[in-house]
Amino acid sequence: MATTNLNISVIDKRMLKQSEAASYAGLPVKHFKAACPVRPVELMQGALRWDRRDLDLWIDDVKSGSATDTRETILDRL
Repeated sequence: MATTNLNISVIDKRMLKQSEAASYAGLPVKHFKAACPVRPVELMQGALRWDRRDLDLWIDDVKSGSATDTRETILDRL
């Protein structure tokens, strides 16, 4: 019987597109847009990406109850 070795290398992305960031947070995109205070980074013109580490910090804040919306953060998201 023949045997085969399969080597797979998976690289986790740090910077995520909006749909990927929403999925990472477990939210539909429209809810992610409204709820997420994390600002995207423009890596190149028109290429907005969300940093996974910033998303983790936001999610940790939500879990701990320390995430509070101020008037400014709400207006920034609009």
